[in-house]
Amino acid sequence: MSTPSFNAFEMAQSQFDNIAEMLDLDQASRDLLRTPMREYHFNIPIRMDDGNMKIFRGFRVQHNDARGPGKGGVRFHPMETIDTVRALSMWMTWKTAAVDIPLGGSKGGVICDPHNLSLHEQEQICRGWVRQIARNLGPVTDIPAPDVMTNAQHMLWMLDEYETIFGGRYPGFITGKPIGVGGSLGRKEATGYGVVITLREMLKEMNIRPMDTTASIQGFGNVSQYAIELYHQLGGKTICVSSWDQEDQKSYSFRKKDGIDLEALQGITNSFGGIDKQKAQDIGYEVLAGDDWLKQDVDILIPAAMENQITKDNVESISNQVKIIAEGANGPTEPGADVIIKNRGIQIIPDLIANAGGVTCSYFEQVQNNMNYYWPRDEVLSKLDAKMTTSYIAVSKLSKNKKLYMRDAAYVIAIGRVVQASKDRGWI
Repeated sequence: MSTPSFNAFEMAQSQFDNIAEMLDLDQASRDLLRTPMREYHFNIPIRMDDGNMKIFRGFRVQHNDARGPGKGGVRFHPMETIDTVRALSMWMTWKTAAVDIPLGGSKGGVICDPHNLSLHEQEQICRGWVRQIARNLGPVTDIPAPDVMTNAQHMLWMLDEYETIFGGRYPGFITGKPIGVGGSLGRKEATGYGVVITLREMLKEMNIRPMDTTASIQGFGNVSQYAIELYHQLGGKTICVSSWDQEDQKSYSFRKKDGIDLEALQGITNSFGGIDKQKAQDIGYEVLAGDDWLKQDVDILIPAAMENQITKDNVESISNQVKIIAEGANGPTEPGADVIIKNRGIQIIPDLIANAGGVTCSYFEQVQNNMNYYWPRDEVLSKLDAKMTTSYIAVSKLSKNKKLYMRDAAYVIAIGRVVQASKDRGWI
């Protein structure tokens, strides 16, 4: 996760304050949007497989629902904090607004490490989390989804618990579900594909062919793997990825200068995206320090892991060859690093649009749930491409017309839409 001294919520508030000044927002708007509307803290008592009781700490933060029901994932992480969840809920508000879908921003979490939990224990945590917060969630209120170290199976356990409590079938309660029980085709690919769709559009603007580029990516989970898949389909070459090693409790970078073999790496990777070091070496990969993904002589960097990964302390290690940073993670770049990136002329595709493919496809899943009619995969991905492309073009156009940093342009659009919705409702 991020460094102990780092506070994600302070970073999110700083980003908001910057745009609030730019937009000359009134004080009521600032007071409403700078903090979450609601947040819940609760204990989840679980009987572990050994018979002992253990108490897990859970959260749900609902930042703003002026534009529609709250939307945001539930993450499991041993270093989870309420401030991280607050920040992520705020970023979800801006993200749903940036891509113009009728949802607000929420986020949830549990302090736990799934690496050290059996499937039965994970199921109990999922069900316990829902029991504690069920009255404050729902298809027209606040809709959870998968996030860090949660997946479709976790979502199904949560859905089943919610339906047991309320005595009915409510597939729109949660998204990211398995296919066959209300899940959407294309959902698992959506976040990673969304990153590369926006990257494709930026490369078009820069008159650069994808097949003439190389990339280095932080992370090897769902987002990274599908981003690599689509990037390679466009002709690009990935030479380095990083992943977390649970046994060593640190990350490593895996480099192959002639280009990684995605399928080969997937074959030696666990369900959490951890690559087996020895097996990687056996098939020709250099095993480097965890931060070395950032130092590669490539055209494109894609941080697709956790927040606060590109900082003022390591940003200078970025190669002069790098032209684009596409943010596949939430909040991966701290404001201090932004200043240096901007001054160096590196183009950035901000997280608000770059990694919005997941929430966009979650919205599609919800629409399908409401209709009880499900689209084929190609239709889902076509709709995703259209929405991501339109959103990117809008941000890029504003950036060029107003001579704004891309991140600032995305925030201006997003915050402006949320402010307008809040004013229309008479909240401010």
